[in-house]
Amino acid sequence: MGERTAYRTCPLCEALCGLELTLNRAGAVTAVRGDREDPLSQGFLCPKGAALGSLDGDPDRLREPLVRDGAERAPAGWESAFEIVRRNIGDVIARYGKDAVAVYVGNLTAHSIAGPLYTGAIVKAIGTRNLYTASTADQMPKRVSGGHMFGDPLAVPVPDLDRTGHLLMLGADPLASNGSLCSAPDFRRRLKAIQARGGKVTVVDPRRTRTAALADEHVFVRPGTDAFLLIALVHTLFAEDLLTTADHLAGRVNGLDDLRALAVDFAPERVTDVTGVPAATIRRTARELAAAPRAAVYGRVGTCTQAYGTLNSWLVDVLNTLTGNLDRAGGAMFPRPAHAPVYRRKRPFTTGRWRSRVRGLPEINGELPVATLADEIETPGEGQIRGLVTLGGNPVLSAPNGARLDRALAGLDFMVSVDPYLNETTRHAHVVLPPPRPVQTPHYDIALLGFAVRDYARYSPAAVPLPGGRPSETALLARLAALAAGTDADPAALDEAIITATLARAVAHDGSPVHGREPDELRKMLDPGPLAEQRLDMMLRLGPYGDGFGADPSGLTLTRLRTEHPHGLDLGPLKPRLDEVLCTTSGRIELCPPTFAADVDRLHSALRDAPPTGLVLIGRRHPRSDNGRTHTTPEPARGSGTCTLQLNPADADRLGITAGATVRVVSRTGAVEAVAEPTDTLMAGVVSLPHGWGHDRPGAASHHPVLSAVTDDHAIDPLSGNAVLNGVPVLIQSRPTALA
Repeated sequence: MGERTAYRTCPLCEALCGLELTLNRAGAVTAVRGDREDPLSQGFLCPKGAALGSLDGDPDRLREPLVRDGAERAPAGWESAFEIVRRNIGDVIARYGKDAVAVYVGNLTAHSIAGPLYTGAIVKAIGTRNLYTASTADQMPKRVSGGHMFGDPLAVPVPDLDRTGHLLMLGADPLASNGSLCSAPDFRRRLKAIQARGGKVTVVDPRRTRTAALADEHVFVRPGTDAFLLIALVHTLFAEDLLTTADHLAGRVNGLDDLRALAVDFAPERVTDVTGVPAATIRRTARELAAAPRAAVYGRVGTCTQAYGTLNSWLVDVLNTLTGNLDRAGGAMFPRPAHAPVYRRKRPFTTGRWRSRVRGLPEINGELPVATLADEIETPGEGQIRGLVTLGGNPVLSAPNGARLDRALAGLDFMVSVDPYLNETTRHAHVVLPPPRPVQTPHYDIALLGFAVRDYARYSPAAVPLPGGRPSETALLARLAALAAGTDADPAALDEAIITATLARAVAHDGSPVHGREPDELRKMLDPGPLAEQRLDMMLRLGPYGDGFGADPSGLTLTRLRTEHPHGLDLGPLKPRLDEVLCTTSGRIELCPPTFAADVDRLHSALRDAPPTGLVLIGRRHPRSDNGRTHTTPEPARGSGTCTLQLNPADADRLGITAGATVRVVSRTGAVEAVAEPTDTLMAGVVSLPHGWGHDRPGAASHHPVLSAVTDDHAIDPLSGNAVLNGVPVLIQSRPTALA
């Protein structure tokens, strides 16, 4: 029947699963199976991956540029669309300056080769300081913590799941999400393996998630109070002399005495009323963590998206350090991705190099908080954002107070979006440039392999050729960078410039495997494929497993990865590499950075206040969904309870709410309606709506309540600018009434 098989990495979440695709003669996906020969995923397949064929062939997916003129949208040719972009971006910059054009980068860009390779070039071409990304709605506290503790915002330790004997997990539901900043296919199997070898899994969460139900112990904690629990664990380690003296960390840690003094006021008994966690449970948890021969503490989205997000991320790695588990087998370790250079110029981490115009929020890692994007669009004056470029994101659904951002986008002079869909955000764009289908796109996880629980690499060539005249995703973004620079030069010039500069730095660096060689010689050795693949080949050759451009004939190249390892290459378990990672000014782990110590004052103040009362809102994930990207196709969106308001039965009884009733969720920023689902999986005082739903605007394919409409753009973690999406104070009304 003309069917054939193709292998690729799933691009739908962070798990990096290998897929086996069956394609018909027309290039449509007719079946999806897990790739049993993939050394990392070993045939695992989740509902999202199983639906890749549906997503790839989704009739709602845009296949050609869409241009808006007033309220009317019409398809356009590529060259015509590119010319509109060049002319209008140039016009906004000429009239208002470079900072008048902002860039928003969504999670979709992390699941590609093109996003990591070209996003920075687009921002640089515009010359704007107005960069916003999904990181400040998701993970920026991890970056700030790694930056201050280790000197590198990309230094995010991940739990060594396959060797640990004790896992303490906070604010994560990897059985639904497949993991985040911890790429681990088949998380369930890995957790059960911990238990099978006599270990323990403890989950701390306001909700008894699928992961919590699998764990040996589930501890309810009031949303937004993890920092109190974590610092009480630190207090207990000091007070009971439970610190572990680890030889590999000896002489590598600053601030131990400062940390001890900082934690002295946070005995478990003092934080119980705030957290809802009994003091005895806190003390036992600390003792078990300290006693385990190999242990790891892992905190994820739920710990980042709250008012103390950075303190949470810091205290997680403080616990890993105090118990001797940082950078050792079975603890929290730093992956070594194959494409990362073995040498680098180390610069200590700094923040606040510039501030947002309206609220004065500091730059973090080169970007500003997405919570202030609407401010910068709506507020008149010099530097007001008049133009916007969005890359693979839907901030109207994912950013706080999405309804306000929705209104703000409608007032832009010009907006261009690179996105496969007309969604709640891109419907405002004057030009939408859709990337090709997943099976038409090569794949290598530049962004995500830095968080894998084993060192691993896999390259997936495109399974279906592009039609004539259709630019690849890399060519599309390279062209956009050229247009943003105000030229229509050959986009190949950008790649050539990057290759030339990278090779020049490599031969000049005495830690490089090509030190002292001629750049022209190396340039001729690169893969003969497209320029983006040549850049990837260059990265692999200069990486820790690379061939060093012939210096190690058995080393890795893109050709070898593609031809000899089509199912992926296992590069072994995580390895200690603290010496490679550390780049603080002192050259040591900064266990008690002054900015973090100062922020602990907020914890002191909260302890002096009365314990919190009233209902608070948290988000949740569903196994079939991924940040809203899979909600418009039938397979991922089906299932019961996908978009309901969950609440504890005691709260439901108190409010007179019955199962299936329509209720109104009201916050400072707005209100939504949802169907009530009483469940004892939620602790009393907490309600939950799923993340990423809300396709209720023109052009969307389904209708669900919008979580972003009731989250608050004025509520952020001050150290990272991360939005507070969990622990949001709300009222629940049993029937629709006018807002006060």
